[in-house]
Order: sequence, then structure tokens, then C-alpha cells
Amino acid sequence: MFTIAALYHFTRFDDPAELRGPLLDLCLAEGVTGSLLLAQEGINGTIAGTRAGLDTVLAHIRALPGCADLEWKESTAEAQPFGRMKVRLKKEIVTMGQPDVDPRARVGHYVDPKDWNDLIRSPDVAVIDTRNDYEVAIGTFEGAVDPQTESFRDFPAWWEENRERFHNKRIAMFCTGGIRCEKSTNYLLGQGVEEVYHLRGGILKYLEEVPPEDSAWQGDCFVFDGRVSVGHGLAEGPHELCHACRRPILPEDRARAAYEHGVSCHHCIEETSEADKARFRERQRQIGLAKARGEKHLGRQDT
Repeated sequence: MFTIAALYHFTRFDDPAELRGPLLDLCLAEGVTGSLLLAQEGINGTIAGTRAGLDTVLAHIRALPGCADLEWKESTAEAQPFGRMKVRLKKEIVTMGQPDVDPRARVGHYVDPKDWNDLIRSPDVAVIDTRNDYEVAIGTFEGAVDPQTESFRDFPAWWEENRERFHNKRIAMFCTGGIRCEKSTNYLLGQGVEEVYHLRGGILKYLEEVPPEDSAWQGDCFVFDGRVSVGHGLAEGPHELCHACRRPILPEDRARAAYEHGVSCHHCIEETSEADKARFRERQRQIGLAKARGEKHLGRQDT
């Protein structure tokens, strides 16, 4: 059994590059895998490992500047959900492209999962899903607005085009773990929206704490690891990844004519050229050869 920790923390790192090496070395030594992003604004990522290994790495992160009150959300998986460990340096730990946005200055009102249903069912509240379109497609809260954005960077432009729809409304926002709402609520406050709320701990905390019979959640929640999706109680969902476009698909989608493992699915078959598909087929062939030799193909984490 592997323990998975999803975490983020906004703080000031004067030199993120100086932190990268020791953090990566410790993760490798403890057998912890996953992905962590470091930027001057803080840290973000998801990691997995044994209980002891994870505790050692989390203790190291909490000892970083300004991270003593780091919080994270835990779940479990039968199989290792990541193929390797990556620690990357970024300009932002979640990319919004708005240099004036600073969640350390102020964010919206936090709403605990137990109080979320009452808020979003209020007639004067507009509920906005801040996640990407492929995430929303497999699950969201009842009545939520889907901006249909391909990336979080697109959210400010969508808001500018649609802000009049939300005149005289309180705004409630949510995302997977909370980090995108930290930035989006700060952004809306800066745009003059007076009452902005967001779900504390994100969808993951809601699914962990709110039982299915009381839930306003519909579908599954996309996660950025080998489980692909989770449901209530953070149980692993039914979805798989199309290893061509990285979108979630259901097992029955493999039977569609558009599906070719590692090459295309019904979401992406029209998005790539025949040259692209030929390249993907060669990649899959190399993955198969590496697997037959008992080796890991470095270019991919799937088979």
C-alpha cells in the first residue's frame, strides 16, 4: 500500500534552485516518487511512497522557509501511482500568468466541506469550477459553471468576457486541492468582486469528508497521478488515461473505433496528423521493447 500526499504552500523562497537538489536527493533516498514544483512563490505537487518515506520528506518540506504550517491531503493506492521523482523549477507553482496575483496578501473566504452544500445551493451564489475542461468533463458540483478553459492561464480572459453574468452574485469557487482557488479568488478580489468563497481543501477534502448520500458532487474527480480519478472516500475511479492526449477515458472507450493504445482516442483522433500518429506508434513500439527487456522506457511512465 502506498500513501499519496497532495500539497501546496505559498511562501517566499529567495532561491528555489538552492532547495531543489537536497529535496530531490532525499526523495530518491526514501523511495518517494511523484512531482514537486518549486518557485519563488512556494511549492506544489503530489508525492507517493511508504509511510516512513513520505513522513521523512514531508518533515523536510515543513522545515523549508515559511513552510512550518504546511498542510497536505492524503489518500492511498495499491500500486505506485508515479514512475519516477521529479523536482522542477518554475516561475509559478500553478500558472496563471498574472504577476499582480499574490495569495499571501488575501484570498476568498474559506468554506469547510460540511458547509459547502448550503453555500452553493443559495440562490444568490454562482459556483465556478476553475479546473480545465477535461477535468470538468468527468465530474463537477451540481449547478457549477464550466468556463471550458484548456488551462488555468485562460481563466482571467474568460472572467473578463463573462463577468457581467455574475453581477450582484456571490462567487463560490473550487478546484481539485485548493491551489487554483487561492490564485483565482485573489484575482477576483482584485477585480472588485466583493464576496468570494472557496472550498477549503478542494474537491479531494470534500470527497473525503462528505458521505455520498449527502453529496452535491456528480461524477468522479480527475487526479494527476496513476489513479486518474477518484470518487467518494477517495476510492480509485474507473478512468484510464489516453496516453496520446493525457485525457481521461473509460474502459469501454477502448472499444471505440477511434481508440489505438498510445496513439489516439475519441477525444484526440482529429487533433493529430498522420505523422504524429506514426511517431506515437513508434514510441509505443519502443515502450513494448523496453518492457520485454525488463527495462523502463525513459520517455514515458505508461505501458
